[in-house]
Amino acid sequence: MNLKPKSLIKETFSYAVLILIAVFLCYPLVWMFFASFKTNNEIFAGVNLLPGEFNFDAYRDGWKGVARNNFTRFFTNSFLLVIPTALFTIISSTLVAYGFARFEFRGKKILFLLLLSTLMLPNSILVIPRYTIFRNLKALDSFNPFYLMAILACYPFFTYMLVQFIRGIPQELDESARMDGCGSFRTLISILLPLLKPALFSAGLFQFLWTYNDYFNSLIYINSVKKYTVSLALRMFIDSDIVIVWKNVMAMSCLAVLPVVILFFFCQRYFIEGIATTGLKG
Repeated sequence: MNLKPKSLIKETFSYAVLILIAVFLCYPLVWMFFASFKTNNEIFAGVNLLPGEFNFDAYRDGWKGVARNNFTRFFTNSFLLVIPTALFTIISSTLVAYGFARFEFRGKKILFLLLLSTLMLPNSILVIPRYTIFRNLKALDSFNPFYLMAILACYPFFTYMLVQFIRGIPQELDESARMDGCGSFRTLISILLPLLKPALFSAGLFQFLWTYNDYFNSLIYINSVKKYTVSLALRMFIDSDIVIVWKNVMAMSCLAVLPVVILFFFCQRYFIEGIATTGLKG
C-alpha cells in the first residue's frame, strides 16, 4: 500500500519533467509562428510573445518568393528531390543489407568493414570527389546527384541499420520459404519485407528529414534558381532585399517546417518501433 503513493508521485514528476522539456523544445517553433505576425520593430524591440495584430499578409507576400519564382515551385522542387531520394535509399539499402545479412561470399567481412569505415568519414572530405564525379557525368544543376547516391546505396548508416534488423530475424523463416520453393528475391519480398516495415519507415523518415533540411549539398549541386529547394529559397529570400521583412521569412519558415512536423506525427509509431527494435536479436 505504501508503494502506490510513491509510484504516483514518481510518475507525476516524470510527466512534469517531460512536459517542461517539451515546452522548452517547442518554444522556438511557437515563437517563430507568432513572429510571422510581427513587424521588425516588434521582433527586435519587443519581448512579448504575442503580436500586436494578427494578419496573414506575411504568408501571402512571402509565398510570392523571389526572382519570379514563388514557393509553389520551391516546395515542388523539394518534394521532387526528397521523395525519390528516400524511396531509392530504402530500396538500395534493403538490397545491400540483405546481401550482407543473409549471404556468404568472398571478401564479405572486408567489404562490410569498408562500409562501416565510410560512416567515420566527415562529409567535408567527400564533397570534392563527389562533385568531380558528378561534374564528369554532367549531372550537376539537377537532382541527379542525389538520385544516383541513393540508388547506389551511398548512405551506409541505413544499410548498417537494416543489416542489424535483418540479423535479428530468425533464418528459419528463410529456410521455410526455400522449402516452399521461394527464391532469394521472393523470400526478401514475401517474408522479410513485411517484418522490415518498422526499420524501413525509420530509414525513409530519416532520409526524408535529412534531405529536406539539407542546405549544403543542395547548394553545391544545384545552381539554377528555378531548381532551388525550400532551404535554398529561404536563404535567398534573406539576401534578396536590403531591408529584410522578417515576418515574411518567419512565415515561410513555418510553412517549411510544417511537412516535417506532419510527417513525424503520422509516422512516429513506426519511427519509434524501428529505432527500438533495430539491432535486437530475435
